[in-house]
Amino acid sequence: MTNPWRGEVTLVIDGQPQVMRLTLGALAGLETALAEPSLVALVERFEQGRFSSTDVLAVLKAGLAGGSCAFDADHLDHADIAGGPMGAARAAAELIARAFVVPEA
Repeated sequence: MTNPWRGEVTLVIDGQPQVMRLTLGALAGLETALAEPSLVALVERFEQGRFSSTDVLAVLKAGLAGGSCAFDADHLDHADIAGGPMGAARAAAELIARAFVVPEA
């Protein structure tokens, strides 16, 4: 079950729900992988719509690692993602948002 208070987002990959979460370590890895100097710059990149499919995959892979999923993140490149590319982009944006915003009660 997804817990938004922990920053969790569920994405259905190959027909199986996977709970993802961006931990501080995952965010640090994203800064490096996406060549951003800070967390603020990373968030702004997504808020301004300046992200690529490579960025979306990087966020989802970080979320899978942070969520301690048994799913092999390298398989994500060829997996069937519910909602297709838009579903993947939506989940990536939601992961970033939930990492920095407390959900409404």
